[in-house]
Amino acid sequence: MPRLRRTGLVLAMAALLPAMVSPASADVTADVTAGRKAVPLDQVRVVTTEVATGLVRPVAMVAANDHSGRMLIAEKRGTVRAYHPKDGLAADPVLDISDRVNSVANERGLLGIVPARDFARSSQVYVTYTRLADGALTLSRVKLGDPASEQVLLTQDHSKFSNHNGGQLAFGHDGYLYWSLGDGGSGGDPDANGLNLGTLLGKIVRIDVNRSCGELPYCVPRSNPFVKTPGARPEIWAYGLRNAWRFSMDALDGSLWIADVGQGAYEEVNHAKAFRGGLNFGWSCKEGPVVFNESRCTPGAEYTDPVFSYQTRVDGCAVIGGHVYRGLRHARLAFGTYVATDYCSANAWAVRKNRDGTYTNARIGQFPAQVSSFGVDRSGELYVVTDRAGQLFRVGFEQTPS
Repeated sequence: MPRLRRTGLVLAMAALLPAMVSPASADVTADVTAGRKAVPLDQVRVVTTEVATGLVRPVAMVAANDHSGRMLIAEKRGTVRAYHPKDGLAADPVLDISDRVNSVANERGLLGIVPARDFARSSQVYVTYTRLADGALTLSRVKLGDPASEQVLLTQDHSKFSNHNGGQLAFGHDGYLYWSLGDGGSGGDPDANGLNLGTLLGKIVRIDVNRSCGELPYCVPRSNPFVKTPGARPEIWAYGLRNAWRFSMDALDGSLWIADVGQGAYEEVNHAKAFRGGLNFGWSCKEGPVVFNESRCTPGAEYTDPVFSYQTRVDGCAVIGGHVYRGLRHARLAFGTYVATDYCSANAWAVRKNRDGTYTNARIGQFPAQVSSFGVDRSGELYVVTDRAGQLFRVGFEQTPS
């Protein structure tokens, strides 16, 4: 690697690290980013350590953007709890909007959370949930501890069926907010929403929440791919998704990793370069790497195939998307490795992009049963939460004999 390119990559990584980094840790990061050969995936195993219990159906977890070390955990019922490695899990919620959240059905409820970019000053978070009483998918901005401050930004009707609500939220490297919405529910996408650009269902949307435009409390970036497409919702960034649970941005290169739950044949993981909008992931023409409903396929259409897939009912039932590991503690083993799991089998899946553009994948052990979501702290270390048991685990890695 040329010296300038190597230096730039190390500096980019350094910008993502916490303020206090030991010399030893910095050396590890420099070694990895400079191109030191990674440990093969067949020699890596995931390990988990329980750090808290008492959560009530947790669905999302994110680091508070205020240098406090807190993690914010959204619970399906409409509450947000705070966890700190030193203080543990707080008993009382830091936000309770359960009076406006429809959480009766299994896949409805409070679904996603991300702190505002100015969270340290404003204490505001963005949340997504299914609304009382009609189940409409709702994106809003609210201040922790002040439910009355909520400002609803965007809604999408979802009254016909209760499942497939999506709900992941994340800010991209471009500063815009990304939100995933399921295809509307039932099975087989009966209303063909996934490939219909006239609805937000089955999509990932991208909006600018730092400004308002006209009557909208947000703006649509001019670079969104369908801004000038007649009949298309301009908020759409990517489409052809069934129920993305979940997506994440690689903290280093900004690329987008999307885990999409399958119908009954394949669970899939998709990967898109940063700032690459307009991709069609195929649902419901395709499910994973195969054709699902040929009548939904358009001749000449360009479909983006998954970089990893596994058989539903063979290796699990529903993929749970994770993150690319960019922490320091296990950098020699897992740096640059995307980690995911399955709700039923608890298989730990690892995917790496190779220098030639291909991908390597492996099963690297087991997670606890019924993981519902991953989280990443400000140091890049991974956590998982479990659905019914309400546990929180710190995730690590170890090397096994070759």
